[in-house]
Amino acid sequence: MIQPLSYIHSDAKVADNVIVEPFTTIHKNVEIGEGTWVGSNVTIMSGARIGKNCKIFPGSVISGVPQDLKFDGEDSLAVIGDNTTIRECVTINRGTANKGITKIGKNCLIMAYSHIAHDCSVGDFCVFSNNSTLAGHIEVGDHVILAGLAAIHQFCTIGDFAFISGGSLVRKDVPPFVKAAREPLSYMGVNSIGLRRKGFESEKIQEIQTIYRILFQQKNNISQAVRIIEAEINATPERDKILQFVNNSKRGLMKGYL
Repeated sequence: MIQPLSYIHSDAKVADNVIVEPFTTIHKNVEIGEGTWVGSNVTIMSGARIGKNCKIFPGSVISGVPQDLKFDGEDSLAVIGDNTTIRECVTINRGTANKGITKIGKNCLIMAYSHIAHDCSVGDFCVFSNNSTLAGHIEVGDHVILAGLAAIHQFCTIGDFAFISGGSLVRKDVPPFVKAAREPLSYMGVNSIGLRRKGFESEKIQEIQTIYRILFQQKNNISQAVRIIEAEINATPERDKILQFVNNSKRGLMKGYL
């Protein structure tokens, strides 16, 4: 159902059962999948690709022009996966020539007043609490939780199942499975509660804790810790995920336990 007081460009592709509430504007070069609800006073700009069964609440702006001074009007996309909820006044900017796409995964919850800048990539099942702010070119894994007012520096990477505490300033990479808090941002233990909720067995959580003791709590430098982990911890998908993240980190890891 499309309300007559909304505006939808003739070139936009909107599935038949999409609900568009009054005073919403949908520009050209937009695609919206089946079952999606778009609240009133939403603006969906050129380049948006919105999946099925999404909910977009009033005041949000999807696929806005990037706030990157290098942006030169190039065509780019903002892609939102199926079953994702975007609450009030969220802003999601489309990509630039660097990547050409800003991507939000499936089954995410982006709470009110959050901002996701150009060329970010967000995984599936993520929860961003109110006023979470992502600068450009950030990569966020699956099942990541950002508590309220977390601010992420451009080009940072956050690993799967990480939990970032409220009000954190994230300037370095945050590896998978951990809790991060304090100023400067530091390791605060393994996200054991979150992992249990996702079905991780106690033995697997203990294995992850052992790896991070070596990495963050035994006063090894990163190279030493990697060598010890490779020598002493049997290869598992979780161990290899952590080591791959550490080896691929471009901004360096957050601090160890203070």
